[in-house]
Amino acid sequence: MGARQSGIYITNKTHGYTLCNPSLHLVSGLCQIPLPTKLKPSESGNALFSKIGGTACGSVGVFTYDLYDPATDRADKKIAVMFSVPFDYGRYSNWFAVGAFDRETNCDNDLYHKMYYSDERGFIRGKADGHDLKHRDDDVVVTLGMTNSSVATLKVDVHNREQI
Repeated sequence: MGARQSGIYITNKTHGYTLCNPSLHLVSGLCQIPLPTKLKPSESGNALFSKIGGTACGSVGVFTYDLYDPATDRADKKIAVMFSVPFDYGRYSNWFAVGAFDRETNCDNDLYHKMYYSDERGFIRGKADGHDLKHRDDDVVVTLGMTNSSVATLKVDVHNREQI
């Protein structure tokens, strides 16, 4: 059985927001390197999610970060990223999505299903085909790129809206 991994690389390119309080929901696979607990402006971090050895499953899930504004001492929104690196490429492809949600949004199977299957507003989804996704919110712009391979790389960049 081949490797199925999702390497996540996150860069906070904002001028004032801190990404904090990460949450993770894995539909399949396991966490080998956890998400950074906090990313201040200009900081970067990484995580690694992999399939479980000996199983016919991929590396699939969703994670969120609170978007904390120190000027107001509040986190009114969450940034969410969905990723799917399937086991069976005969039936599935790599998919990814990014969006911004209110702070009460739970990082769970409901959020994963919404971002994988639904056409609701508040996020953008795409097949990993070499094109980046860009989600514009009132405060931030999040760009997300994903390679189309069984050992996929996701690159997440968070910018202030006025930067892009």
